[in-house]
Amino acid sequence: MRIKIFIDKSIHENAAYYYELAKETKAKIEGVQKAIEETKKAIASAEKARKTKKVRVKRKKEWYEAFHFFFTSGGKLAIGGKDQKQNEIVFRKHMEDNDLFFHADIQGGSAVVLKDGAKATEQEKKEAAQFAASFSNAWKNANAAVDVYAVRKNQVSQYAQGGYVAAGAFAITGAREWFKSTPLGLKIGKEGDRVFVLPLSHSKKLEKEIALFPSKKGKEKEDAAKYLAYNLEADIDDIRGILPSGKILAKI
Repeated sequence: MRIKIFIDKSIHENAAYYYELAKETKAKIEGVQKAIEETKKAIASAEKARKTKKVRVKRKKEWYEAFHFFFTSGGKLAIGGKDQKQNEIVFRKHMEDNDLFFHADIQGGSAVVLKDGAKATEQEKKEAAQFAASFSNAWKNANAAVDVYAVRKNQVSQYAQGGYVAAGAFAITGAREWFKSTPLGLKIGKEGDRVFVLPLSHSKKLEKEIALFPSKKGKEKEDAAKYLAYNLEADIDDIRGILPSGKILAKI
């Protein structure tokens, strides 16, 4: 080891120089060691997260998951079309004589079929009516409420006097059961690893539940989906398809 001696300095001044140099070197070494330890911890944490991260297993979906759907507080299935084509499929393929057909009294909306609806309680029918109201153009318009009607299968047709009705529309005959001024509102939350949307009037409590309302001051659908995915710790792809169209005000 070679040591440089300053001949213009005294022995004590040379010693003081190397003492200060040693302190600086020690501080740098300690800083490097601390950085190494922090890096090791970060690597270990990332490795642990990688090992414990759940593998997303592709679950086999039920047929009704292609539509808007929920199960009433009494356990009855309600399905609604996401567009005109699905509305026709819901009616033509899935509606049976004992079911009820719900639709908001506004142009444009989901055709909701409540399976075994003829035996449904008033509470179940109110849930189906709110679901139909929320997935209608009343949400796009930011309406607080809308009238909804329910009819039996033999009262619904895609024909009218003079020919077909417009694509995705239905001709209704006979007396309707009305649910006047049905408030729009949904709630989204988790049950296990899955995300569900229910009418706000539903008695079931979901995990991490968030109430949803139409509002001109709400978030656009995509922004709302991102917000909900973050708060529910869920995949955004599981949320986009189950939200109504229009601005959404989320209340935790």
